[in-house]
Amino acid sequence: MYIQYTMDQLCLPMDLEEDIPENHLVRVVNAAANRLDNAIFDAAYPGGGRDSYHPKMLTKVIIYAYTQRIYSSRQIAKAVRENIPFMWLAGRQRPDFRTLNRFRSQRMKDVLETVFTAVLQFLADEKYVSLEHYFVDGTKIEANANRYTFVWSKAVSKHKAKLQDKVQALFADIEAAEEQEEQENPGKDLAELSTGSEMNSEKLEQAVQKLEAQLAEKPKDKPQKKTVRKLRKDLLPRLQKYEQYQKLLGDRNSFSKTDPEATFMRMKEDHMRNGQLKPGYNVQIGTENQFILTYSIHQRPTDTRCLEPHLEKAQQILGKWPKTVIADAGYGSEENYAYLEKKEIQAVVKYGSYHKEKTKVWKANVGKIENWTYDTAEDHWTCPAGNRLHFHRESKETLESGYEIRRRHYRRAPVKAAP
Repeated sequence: MYIQYTMDQLCLPMDLEEDIPENHLVRVVNAAANRLDNAIFDAAYPGGGRDSYHPKMLTKVIIYAYTQRIYSSRQIAKAVRENIPFMWLAGRQRPDFRTLNRFRSQRMKDVLETVFTAVLQFLADEKYVSLEHYFVDGTKIEANANRYTFVWSKAVSKHKAKLQDKVQALFADIEAAEEQEEQENPGKDLAELSTGSEMNSEKLEQAVQKLEAQLAEKPKDKPQKKTVRKLRKDLLPRLQKYEQYQKLLGDRNSFSKTDPEATFMRMKEDHMRNGQLKPGYNVQIGTENQFILTYSIHQRPTDTRCLEPHLEKAQQILGKWPKTVIADAGYGSEENYAYLEKKEIQAVVKYGSYHKEKTKVWKANVGKIENWTYDTAEDHWTCPAGNRLHFHRESKETLESGYEIRRRHYRRAPVKAAP
């Protein structure tokens, strides 16, 4: 009636590979990792002490775990004990979760880019990728930081300017007091700080030291003692803090105090539809044939300014430029089009108003210059009413990135009055 069922009997074959299908993904991971040069891992293993697990085995296990959406080191360690593909990759060895976590967070940290490049070379050699069509898209990943510890560039500049005004007012009062007592001028540096000259924490520190030296000669001067205390305990630390904030900000608009490298940006709406700014990173990913070829992490919230640095990194890793770049309208800008043309890369990148210009409402709008007629030979536009607009002047605008945009302005010729 039943097929014989005996749990205590040893079955053959004992090789775990026999239970894995021929075209299983784990075989691709195994073949790719086997092609890695052992010298890649030498720098992470100085030697000495107890023998370590082979880094190739740990690399195979972690890469395959990521393909199965397993990221927890405890879950990976559990899979190595229970899951046949994991057991086959590990050669029946059983690294614990601490070993796996230490390997990927410490030892692999400095060689991750090298391993990634070696895997890409394997994909290219096996004709999985050819860089014929390079698809680019970005996603925002929230940082592991407190979302209420934001520092805004405009606020820092405003508070710093107010603080400088307070310092200049204090030094102006000191100069007025010195002149009233008919004493010597407190020094060039103090005179400069009492005016509207540029001031930083280093200059202020030198000025405070001079005031402290003067105060040592007249310790009973309570107003000056109070002023020096305020400069030393309050204004100088605040100025140093604002300068540190501006250094961390760079050309960004914001950063998080708990993760200074994260920038506040608007994430995709969650189920609560809060729509609030959160600290995060803009991750750009380039793919072909469903393989990730390049990734880059940026501090800019918009995709437009991320295309150029991403392609520069792609060229550095892949060794050549992709032939065709495909991206959505978020990357459409004159600067990006000029960059792609300069690198001789064919682009399939829409601009922001592409789909609007295809609608009937847009085409019927006589106010849009796209619906006018342009004469290349005589360089003039003709509106739907038949009026001609001739070239008048050219203006230039330099963007934050340094790219220069030129705009041509056209004007209708003045109508001569009848005699």
